[in-house]
Amino acid sequence: MARTRILIANRGEIAVRIIRTVRELGFRSVAVYSDADREALHVEMADEAYRIGPALPADSYLSIGAILEVARKAKVTAIHPGYGFLSERAHFARAVIESGYVFVGPSPEAIDMMGDKSAARHAAERAGVPIVPGTPEPVTVEEAADHAERIGYPVVVKAAFGGGGRGMHVVRRPQDLSSALARAAREAQAYFGRPEVFLERYIERGHHVEAQILADAHGGIWFLGERDCSVQRRHQKLIEETPSPVVDEDLRTRLGEAAIALAKAAGYVNAGTVECIVDEDGNFYFLEMNTRLQVEHTVTEMVTGLDLVALQIAVALGERLDLDDARPRGHAIQCRINAEDPARNFLPGPGRVVGYREPSGPFVRVDSAIREGHEIPPDYDSMFAKLIVAAEDRERARRRMLRALDEFHVEGVPTTIPLHRWILSTREFRAGTHTTTWLERALREVDIPSSDWASAAPTEPPGVPAELLVELDGRRVPVRIFDRRRGRAPRPPARHTGHGGEHVHSVIVAPMQGTILRVLVEPGQEIRAGDVVCILEAMKMENAIPAPREGVVTELPIEPGQVVAAGQTLAVID
Repeated sequence: MARTRILIANRGEIAVRIIRTVRELGFRSVAVYSDADREALHVEMADEAYRIGPALPADSYLSIGAILEVARKAKVTAIHPGYGFLSERAHFARAVIESGYVFVGPSPEAIDMMGDKSAARHAAERAGVPIVPGTPEPVTVEEAADHAERIGYPVVVKAAFGGGGRGMHVVRRPQDLSSALARAAREAQAYFGRPEVFLERYIERGHHVEAQILADAHGGIWFLGERDCSVQRRHQKLIEETPSPVVDEDLRTRLGEAAIALAKAAGYVNAGTVECIVDEDGNFYFLEMNTRLQVEHTVTEMVTGLDLVALQIAVALGERLDLDDARPRGHAIQCRINAEDPARNFLPGPGRVVGYREPSGPFVRVDSAIREGHEIPPDYDSMFAKLIVAAEDRERARRRMLRALDEFHVEGVPTTIPLHRWILSTREFRAGTHTTTWLERALREVDIPSSDWASAAPTEPPGVPAELLVELDGRRVPVRIFDRRRGRAPRPPARHTGHGGEHVHSVIVAPMQGTILRVLVEPGQEIRAGDVVCILEAMKMENAIPAPREGVVTELPIEPGQVVAAGQTLAVID
């Protein structure tokens, strides 16, 4: 029998994490990479690696044709989509299966049903799962105003064919609805390839709680506990934990029963997550079902002792599972480590990591996409690592996480580590009373210190390994050499060289490499301090670039669609 060969249609830390399990199972791993990821860790770790295109996701990690061509070349037997990119595209799963490969995930029909948020809401209603009031179908700009009035403000605009907080915007006033719809549709198209959006009532002081389920193809389905993902900023999760501090045994039972009922209604097989919002009265409402592995699957693994990726593969290969004795034990917390500067309004900070040391010790885990000397590219999400800890109870886990964060050393790029330290030390987090809107309100009242990420390189750096890359028929073949003339990357620019502040001398420069989405001023226009000059997209985030002071725009050497480098002039004010 031919040896199982699994292609990981993804990048970053999730690709690394899947490769490790594939290796433990005795299978061969096949990685794919874009031009931006030639030297990425997942490429280095895989048994084989193939180029699939340029940095732009649409031409690489979202290119079904390129991925299937690699599958053919590498003679793979299965494809694991990871999360993000193509993981929730039913047509990708269908194309994989029709090409003769095993898709490590649910059926295309289940992805169609649950990936379409409107169809998922209908399925939840049929299964008796409570849902948040909203629109039954995607809405147009013309229809949205009437629907929003019926639902009641505040409402949230959400991508109909995606998740993860992308393409999601809260609207509190009718006059802000049309711009939020346009922005959500634009982001939904960029992230998920579909611009459709719908509306839901926004629950102001809710807790984001999700149920992990796993089903095999033989009728077995299990609820593996809940996770709390209430620490969020701009609808992006930052810290996750299990069990939830707001879920008691009664609510846990009801949540698990609802998740299983929904999975059965969808004919769901493999791993999936049912996301809910829990209000202040302890009522829960269905939000969406993620038909893939979650970023935060790690905390469930830490308390159950199960390898969810291995179980995904086992289910995909037709094995019968027996998880009747699986019981969560203890408490686990995960912090997402992003290349962003909390002290500068979470400005993305792609670049070369010139110093890197991970924490360790009892019950400490790091899922990372980098090593010292690696580059964090500006083309993708800013998360480059996840720090996970477990302990016998929540307080011990919290203290262990604080210790691990203190040991985590990253030099060369800014990180969210100082933010995590602060969150874990707050009264609200310690008491478990934080909600999905708590963090953004709390950040208005506090200054988060910046990490000491811009440390200088040593005067005489030691030799570091270099790789010469040879591509033969699209396959990457690395040759490693050691060159003592090659040292660490130059020191990053000091913080004051970004936009704003007296040091820029009326010159507004790009704080990072990115793409100009919109230009909001014109040459000769009088502007005030704080007026937005342009919108710069970097690391999948839209960044408003403000004027540092009032004056007249005398130079404007940018236009929409233009790619700019860090430090490049965006505008001059006199």
